[in-house]
Amino acid sequence: MGAKAEIVLVLGGARSGKSEFAETYVLHAGTCCGYVATAEILDEEMRERVRLHRERRGKRWLTFEAPYHAETVLPEAGQRTDAILFDDITVYLSNLLYGKEALQGSTAEKADQVARRIGALLEAARATERTVAFVANDVGAGIVPDNAMAREYRDMAGWVNQQIGAAADKVFYVIAGQAVDIKRLAFRFGDAGQP
Repeated sequence: MGAKAEIVLVLGGARSGKSEFAETYVLHAGTCCGYVATAEILDEEMRERVRLHRERRGKRWLTFEAPYHAETVLPEAGQRTDAILFDDITVYLSNLLYGKEALQGSTAEKADQVARRIGALLEAARATERTVAFVANDVGAGIVPDNAMAREYRDMAGWVNQQIGAAADKVFYVIAGQAVDIKRLAFRFGDAGQP
């Protein structure tokens, strides 16, 4: 199996180096690596981005397309590879909220559905008994968006990152190409609620 099985969350802003760090992390965990791709190719810009990502990854990777219901591809990825990269959660969330199979209901109802879907994804990841690294954008560090849809997306992304971060064995924050293990550094309250 390679390195110890674990769930890893890799967070960062745009062009922070998070995907490159996550790819390297996964390559250190296995010989044959799975890449769970969440993006749908809807225009030429996305087609070019996908091409560059595939070119950078090389031959040690098997790709599993999963813009929706990603929990269903993880068992196969776990059987066929030694470690798995899920790139990325933020695009996956966008698909769930606004894609062809968008969730319906109020923001609260959608938040509940998203939490259940991410829970199923985390269960499937843990069941692979492989290292599974999830990449996510930190979208909440800027100003409050001026429209309801952008605020909904920002809030959901933050909640999803918290959900995965709580379940993860390691959480890395990447800035300027440098990764810091923030879960290891995180403050924790004692069992009795005291520092």
